[in-house]
Amino acid sequence: MSRILFLSRWFPYPPDNGSKIRIYNLLRGLAQEHEVTLLSFTDEPDVGPDVPALRALCRDVQVMPGKPFEPQSQRARLGFLSLTPRSVVDTFSPEMEHRIEQTLSTRDYDLVIASEFATASYGRSLRGLPALFEDPELGVLYEQFAHATSAWRRFRYGMTWVKQRHYLARLLRYFRACTVVSERERRLLFLAVPNYQPIEVIPNCINLADCDGVHEVAQVNTMIFTGSFRYFANHDAMTWFLREVYSRIQAQVPDIHLTITGDHANLPLPEAENVTLTGFVDDVRPLIASCWISVVPIWRGGGTRLKILEAMALRTPVVSTSKGVEGLDAQHNDHLLIADTPQAFTEAVIRLLKEPGLRQRLADNAYQLVREKYDWAVVMPRFLNLVERVARA
Repeated sequence: MSRILFLSRWFPYPPDNGSKIRIYNLLRGLAQEHEVTLLSFTDEPDVGPDVPALRALCRDVQVMPGKPFEPQSQRARLGFLSLTPRSVVDTFSPEMEHRIEQTLSTRDYDLVIASEFATASYGRSLRGLPALFEDPELGVLYEQFAHATSAWRRFRYGMTWVKQRHYLARLLRYFRACTVVSERERRLLFLAVPNYQPIEVIPNCINLADCDGVHEVAQVNTMIFTGSFRYFANHDAMTWFLREVYSRIQAQVPDIHLTITGDHANLPLPEAENVTLTGFVDDVRPLIASCWISVVPIWRGGGTRLKILEAMALRTPVVSTSKGVEGLDAQHNDHLLIADTPQAFTEAVIRLLKEPGLRQRLADNAYQLVREKYDWAVVMPRFLNLVERVARA
C-alpha cells in the first residue's frame, strides 16, 4: 500500500461533470489498494471537506477556494509578459502552494497525482517525490490554433500554443509519467513535448455495473441531450441543434420530443416545441434509458464524451458529430451514427426512429464496445499498475 497525495482542480463530489466523474472514479480505484489524501480546489463557497462519499475513500480531505480565470484581470494582463500561460499566472494560489508544502512536510508520501494543469502547476512544491500528471488535455488549445479563421487569430492562438508547449516542457520535469484520455491526446502531448515518452492512455470510462441495474422501457419518438450549459460546448451544441436540425426532424415526426438535462445557467436557446429542460438531475441514467435516441451535436471542446459512453452502456443509440465522438474507438454505422451537417443529422435521427433493427444492432454493438474498452472494471487495473510503477521508480 502506498500513501498518495491527490491534487484536484475540481472538488469531485457530487460527480456532476466529466472532470469530476473521472476524478471520483480514480479515487474509488486508488482507495482499493492505497491510502489517499485529497487536496482540492472548489468553486462552491459552501463546500467543506466533510462529505461522507469522499471520507469513505480518503484518509484526509482538504478543500480551499479556487480562482476562476479572468482574462481581463490585472494579473492576467501581466501574463502577456510572462513565459507562463496567462491562465496559470491569474489563477495561481499561494494558499494551495503552502498547503501542499505543509501536507508533504507533516507526513511521508510515496506518490503525488496532480489532476490537470491547475494542480500540476505546483510541481516545484512536490519536493522531488515521484509524481504523475493526470490528464493535461491539450485538445482545446490546439484546436483554437489549428482552426483559426483569420491571420490575427492564427497569430494569437499560435503564440498561446507555443507558450503552452514550452511551459508544459518545463512542467513535465517534475513528473515521471503522464496520463491522457485518448490516443489523440497522446499524439498532441508528443507533438508538444517530443522528448517526453512515459505517456499512458487511460480513457474516460463508466461503471458498467451501475448502468446494468437500470431497467427502463425506451419510449418511441424521444431524444435526449445530457450536459450542463456551464460548459460552453454543450450550450453551443443545443443552440445549433435547435436552430438547424430539430425543425427538420419535426417536419417528418411531428410528435418528436427532446429532453435536455443539466444546469442550463439561464442561457437562451432558440424557441422550439416539445422540448423539456429538466435542470440538474440527481440520476440521469433512467432518463437516458427511457429515450429512443441520445443526440450529441458537439462542435467544440476536448477530451472524450462520457455522455456517449453512458448512453451506450444504457443501450440508447447515439447520433453524434465527428467532433462529439472524437477520441473514442466507435465507428459510424457500427456503434453509432455520425453526421456533420443539418441534413445528415436529420436523416440519421429519422433512420433510428424508423428502423428498429438498426437501432437494436447499434445498441448491442455499442454496449459490447463499452464492456471491452470503457468500463472502469477493465481499465482501472491498468491505471493502478501505472501508479505502482511510478511510485517505485
